[in-house]
Amino acid sequence: MAKYAYPAIFTPEDDGGFSIKFPDLEGCYTCGDDMIDGLNMAEDVLALVLYGYEKDGREIPSPSKESNIPLSEGEFINYIACDTLEYRKMYNSKSVKKTLTIPEWLNEAAMAMDLNFSQILQEALLSKIQV
Repeated sequence: MAKYAYPAIFTPEDDGGFSIKFPDLEGCYTCGDDMIDGLNMAEDVLALVLYGYEKDGREIPSPSKESNIPLSEGEFINYIACDTLEYRKMYNSKSVKKTLTIPEWLNEAAMAMDLNFSQILQEALLSKIQV
């Protein structure tokens, strides 16, 4: 989980929109109705594809240098940034059940204080992974 920036090739379409592809990443392409839509769609597809790489344990390739990317007439390169941790938070936040073991005395003390075990565990894990 990290922050990334990759070059994307924007190809203008006749209708004013753009086709967008990331030459360094397999299956990473999208389109947009205009520049703003294209930038938003490019960030989303980049985060989705890199999240898939991370989840599958695949090696994430280094971004190409802009000067090494061939362009056709009218095409241009724009760098797109994304944060896969933020993407995970937005699209993968369903709750999962975990079983844990703690000493009985600790359980009794926490229950006497009416503490929320799930909330405390989430806070502790977020602190531990420094989010």
